[in-house]
Amino acid sequence: MTSQPPKAPPLYPKTHLLAASGIAALLSLALLVFPSSEVEAKRTTLNLELESPAEQLTQDQDASELVQATTEAPASPFAQIEQQETAATAKADDKKEPNHREVIVAKGDTLSTLFEKVGLPSASVHEILASDKQAKQFSQLKHGQKLEFDMNPDGQLKSLHSRVSDLETISLTKTAKGYAFNRVTTLPTVRTAYVHGVISSSLSASGQRAGLPHSMTMDMAKVFGYDIDFAQDIRPGDQFEVIYEQKVANGKTVATGNILSARFTNRGKTYTAVRYTNKQGISNYYTADGNSMRKAFIRTPVDFARISSRFSSGRKHPILNKIRAHKGVDYAAPRGTPIKAAGDGKVLLAGRRGGYGNTVIIQHGNTYRTLYGHMQGFAKGVKTGGSVKQGQVIGYIGTTGLSTGPHLHYEFQVNGVHVDPLGQKLPMADPIAKNERARFLQQSQPLMARMNQEKATLLASSKR
Repeated sequence: MTSQPPKAPPLYPKTHLLAASGIAALLSLALLVFPSSEVEAKRTTLNLELESPAEQLTQDQDASELVQATTEAPASPFAQIEQQETAATAKADDKKEPNHREVIVAKGDTLSTLFEKVGLPSASVHEILASDKQAKQFSQLKHGQKLEFDMNPDGQLKSLHSRVSDLETISLTKTAKGYAFNRVTTLPTVRTAYVHGVISSSLSASGQRAGLPHSMTMDMAKVFGYDIDFAQDIRPGDQFEVIYEQKVANGKTVATGNILSARFTNRGKTYTAVRYTNKQGISNYYTADGNSMRKAFIRTPVDFARISSRFSSGRKHPILNKIRAHKGVDYAAPRGTPIKAAGDGKVLLAGRRGGYGNTVIIQHGNTYRTLYGHMQGFAKGVKTGGSVKQGQVIGYIGTTGLSTGPHLHYEFQVNGVHVDPLGQKLPMADPIAKNERARFLQQSQPLMARMNQEKATLLASSKR
């Protein structure tokens, strides 16, 4: 029987041949479906390295091992690069300047204790601080503040550096004459921000929920304080919109600026305010059509207080226990709450007055007079014979005189006659001057348009 030579093993495994055939078919299909320009635009380079017989996998290798090997291999060549960069970074950290030290100020730390922590003699603190008049600012430490020390090879301080705020850093650098102090202040970028809120409980809580800083909420209340009594007029469902300045440094909001425009809808009525600085550099708020938001008197002299007693001709006095006219309005608020002057004027009295206790009386021109009673104390600089500006703090809520609890008793007189300050129609201030009206509209109209656009976008997104 003639023996036949053994069959040569196939050059490639069947699995490889099938895979290659499949890829070729896909490429042919792509050429038929897409024009040549599209194939060029979407081209992907495929490196198909078919193994030679000597590199074939053994027949008994488990398929699961192949899957595991594929999974553990780098997902892309970039993975190896990243590993190399990570290793290089770690190596660089190992070689970090050995004479550089950083410490965080903890409770009870002083500059002397921090010097000791980095290996510097505490006795050198006095010498360093005495080398420059401003160097003492390094002794005004804040909890959590970071101090960075750089030393010479011989262990002496070369420089001391610290960031005291988001906008300010201070440093001391060794010179031939001692240490030189330096301050670097970063000028923030000013941008505008828009917020919209709906009152559900209080203005403060709703402002916070909308992302409006508390200081901006207070400023908004001042802007609309001539028309809206925030002690009694606010209702759930009222809405507000504000465009205000944000000051940004290093991608972080570090402060807020002025309210540029705002709208407040109270009980279905909408009030609008726009900030405008005239050619003399004086800034005020006006309605969108140029009427002044500022009036001769603000509606309420205490922010966010509760009215505990109204103007009445036949109220029973809570202490005297007899019918006695209540010729003012009582605002209940926590002890120490600031009280503001309702308008510009001259202080006729800042002192004790019978049952009113600590009292301030202000004369506003020839027609109007206001009284503020039961104060805990007077604000600095407020004294009989002096003058005050509208909105200036003149004192603080207390319970002096005939008072059952901390509150402000507020009276309003017109030509010597007591009137209800909640019902009194307030006189208006001057509108935009005719020669500045065109300039005002150039500033106000874009702000109004932006608020309309922002609100429309907000409403559209909420309906999705």
